[in-house]
Amino acid sequence: MIREGAAESTVESLDPGGEVVDPAGFRSVLGHFCTGVTIVTAADDEGRPAGFACQSFAALSLDPPLVLFCPAKGSRTWPLIERIGRFAVNVLADDQRELSARFGRSAPDKFDAVPWRPAPSGAPLLGGALTWVDCRLDAVHEAGDHYVVVGRVTALGAVSRGRPLLFYRGTYTVTEQESPPGVPAWPRPDDWF
Repeated sequence: MIREGAAESTVESLDPGGEVVDPAGFRSVLGHFCTGVTIVTAADDEGRPAGFACQSFAALSLDPPLVLFCPAKGSRTWPLIERIGRFAVNVLADDQRELSARFGRSAPDKFDAVPWRPAPSGAPLLGGALTWVDCRLDAVHEAGDHYVVVGRVTALGAVSRGRPLLFYRGTYTVTEQESPPGVPAWPRPDDWF
């Protein structure tokens, strides 16, 4: 439904009960939602690493501690990580754009010259990341052209005071200066994760 005075919609009605959303419009609108950039990694029993850049990552639950990420169904790396059954999520810093771009492509040499050490699960923890979350695979749900992957958190990394790498409107960006001390983001602590 479009309200009077609202911008014109790109939604086309198929029938009284359903609507089709233009994919380009959908991408444009959701591109205005800023996300962090991560690299999801895993290593098999021989220590061979795998990983891909992922901006669809979020905290899901405090009790139990769960996170989620959403790999595309066409991902070549996701089946490897799913088979391994454990993974780490590396939260990228603002100076890791090149690393994000490297892990955003299909290439056999993603880890060449990239410093990393193993997480408790064995998954690669990338040098320079702001922090990391180590997980075991808890559930996988089909969702359109992606999967929703739920991971049970098994270990956490120390946090850095650096700035995060962000993805906004189809490009990388970073945060501005931090809010002044004492200015809460949410009025009540239970409103936020």
